[in-house]
Amino acid sequence: MDISKSLKIAAQALLTNKLRAGLTMLGVIIGVFSIILLIAVGSGLQYFITRELQNLGSNLVLVVPGKMEMDASFGGEKKAMPGGFGTSKLKLEDVSRIKREVEFLEGVTAVVQTSGFAKYGSESEATQISGVSADYPQVRHTEAEKGKFLSVADIASSKRVAVLGPSLAKDLFGSLDPLGKRIDLSGQKYTVVGVTFEKGSLGQIDLDNQVYVPVTTAQKQFGLNTVNLIFARAESAETLSAVKESVNDVLLKRLTEDDFTVTEQKEMLETVDTILNVLKTALGGIASISLLVGGIGIMNIMLVSVTERTREIGLRKAVGAKPKDILSQFLIEAVSLSVTGGGLGVLLAILGAGVVNRFTGEYFALAITFWSVALAFFFSAAVGIIFGIAPAIRASKLDPIEALRYE
Repeated sequence: MDISKSLKIAAQALLTNKLRAGLTMLGVIIGVFSIILLIAVGSGLQYFITRELQNLGSNLVLVVPGKMEMDASFGGEKKAMPGGFGTSKLKLEDVSRIKREVEFLEGVTAVVQTSGFAKYGSESEATQISGVSADYPQVRHTEAEKGKFLSVADIASSKRVAVLGPSLAKDLFGSLDPLGKRIDLSGQKYTVVGVTFEKGSLGQIDLDNQVYVPVTTAQKQFGLNTVNLIFARAESAETLSAVKESVNDVLLKRLTEDDFTVTEQKEMLETVDTILNVLKTALGGIASISLLVGGIGIMNIMLVSVTERTREIGLRKAVGAKPKDILSQFLIEAVSLSVTGGGLGVLLAILGAGVVNRFTGEYFALAITFWSVALAFFFSAAVGIIFGIAPAIRASKLDPIEALRYE
């Protein structure tokens, strides 16, 4: 029997039992839908985090307190990951030494971060307070749209001056000009000297709900003699590695290797990519369980179908059908179920991603990749072959005489 006749017979058999065929395909549909959508979540998360790390600025070297090591790949290669923010040994003198001794440096800034409340009149807003150095604007691309940013003199004299993010300025002052106004920051009065350009949001985090004050002033107000972070910017991508090594060497003159971690943007991106690739694999593996369940469903239904159609099989064998014809017929039916279910699962995943992206695309988009669709569809077809082969073999081995006697 040629393949076209087998396909026609398989289609007729499936259409005869539409409800049963639909329920059988449901497991495959859910499996394919889950695999594609969960991998899309991982890919979207990867793109989102990578984009936000790149938005920190280019050619950045980041110094954080403490050192943590983790396996960054299946091969077991270890990479340093930052940790220990609560036990920082980094100081302002380290920033000064980096600025003096490191070549190819465009700028370096210390950062002290905490949360608090900003108040003006009857308005009060929770905000992030960042104590920063004078180089912060050029290192982190945070310029003042109105007024000015913090100066070297402001940091040196620990002046109580503040630069507001545009969201915070709007919440506190509305349509009023905030320049020259005095606000209360966690119990201390500060004079507003500037408002930064808009940065937008990071997911649900408003990056413009910020207030910048001199790092020395923040240290005095909050009783600190250390800093949380040090950002350094290399002059170019070519000098980035040299700057990183030089910063590490400067810090080792006062601290030990366990006191800090120096990393560059490329390393952060590589580590994030590695972690998220593992996450995508894990999500795909979890989703594939439902595809496996769908395959078992196909096998069970095909075994039932063989039993129900025993007399039909006997009759076909009696008029000359060969075992391979019976085998191909039932195998084609199983593969048709899985492929059709796979196609519907792909379609639903694409539609589902489109619906989600309509509401979240500005912040986080599900990224459906061609390879995930191809992989899911391939495995759905493989499920039909693997789980359809046993019922097909059973049907092909039936004795025609016994099959004709079956009630």
